[in-house]
Amino acid sequence: MKVYKFGGASVKDANGVRNLERIVRMACSGVAGSADLMVVVSAMGKTTNALEHVLEALATGQENKALSLWVDIVDQHVAIMKQLGLKPGVDVRIQGEIPYDPACTYDENYDQLVSLGEIMSTQIIAVYLLKQGISVEWWNMPKLLRTDDTWREAQVDNATSSAVIRAGWDRPNRPHVVVTQGFIGGTADGRRTTLGREGSDYTAALLGNYLDAESVTIWKDVPGILNADPRLESNTILIPQMRYTDAVELSYSGAQIIHPKTIRPLENKHIPLYVRPFGDPTAAGSCISDAWKEPINVPVYIWRKNQLLITMRAKDLSFVMEDSLNEVFDIIHRHRLKVSLIQSSAVTISVCVDNTRFVPDAIKALSEHFQVTYNENLSLLTIRGTNPEILTRAQEGRTILLSQTTRSTARFVVKDV
Repeated sequence: MKVYKFGGASVKDANGVRNLERIVRMACSGVAGSADLMVVVSAMGKTTNALEHVLEALATGQENKALSLWVDIVDQHVAIMKQLGLKPGVDVRIQGEIPYDPACTYDENYDQLVSLGEIMSTQIIAVYLLKQGISVEWWNMPKLLRTDDTWREAQVDNATSSAVIRAGWDRPNRPHVVVTQGFIGGTADGRRTTLGREGSDYTAALLGNYLDAESVTIWKDVPGILNADPRLESNTILIPQMRYTDAVELSYSGAQIIHPKTIRPLENKHIPLYVRPFGDPTAAGSCISDAWKEPINVPVYIWRKNQLLITMRAKDLSFVMEDSLNEVFDIIHRHRLKVSLIQSSAVTISVCVDNTRFVPDAIKALSEHFQVTYNENLSLLTIRGTNPEILTRAQEGRTILLSQTTRSTARFVVKDV
């Protein structure tokens, strides 16, 4: 069996759904239409962002605005259904009420509401595939992928999830194609959870691991894995193959092509990961596997946006690295900060982190023990495969607040312009 994952950009409209159907049909036609395929789908287009705006309006008491935004989301999905020849309310029923409980935390409400994007998209796609004559079944992932209740970053119970999903997959007379959601799971008491933004790749990798997949393919709107974001750098180069270790390094540094948690479940069972172009399904794209032993042989440029640089200085000139390191990282962990770079001296520690809503409380906690300063509006540029010319060019015209250079990798905290 194989796992295919389609992101929001791939299914943003009716034409995208039709193209998904063509790709699924191609995969199923190899053995007289009997190939097994797990299809993991994200929310359509920018639905996740739109649902976040609904939640923000509700959380700030703007109920009329929230309702208006919700109606827009429903209308967009209804329009796509009609373009696909489906009957809204008959073939697919979109939830009418907005799930929101003022007694719950913002994060718990986030998971109950924002997870609907994946529920809606997969219901539409499953029904459309069925009407196109493809043997298909819709799976409700919150009832199958068991997680804890760490809202917005739920931790997966692999033992329970694997057993439940494997049992469903192995049962007699199962249709050859299953359509399900990425990004979301559920607690033991039935509440929906999310795995972190862009977590659909991670879902696909977990399913590949649980079901001993032949391969996992992520369909994207790019030719494969490129050595730079084509929106930020010109003359990008396709990287046709890479090792698991290289993929982990790139995703950790901020490469948007792969979710950071994706690689480990696949590497554990030696399952290759393909990144292929949604617009050209016959193209080979890129492959990540342990069959490839050579390191990447072209410079790779990775921009991690929306960064914040926090510097902590001991109040009594004690040696921070010796006396306070555990305390620093305990606070960082408790406040769920994502650290992308660390640098220290005898009396200071600097960390570059994603600038999230958790940052203010973390800075407040750190300030109880240290003198804290910070800079906002930053990006982290990581370059793998450097040389003196590349280093010089990378710094030209930029304000560099912090830099680190090793034998082959350079990292610069850059002031945004």
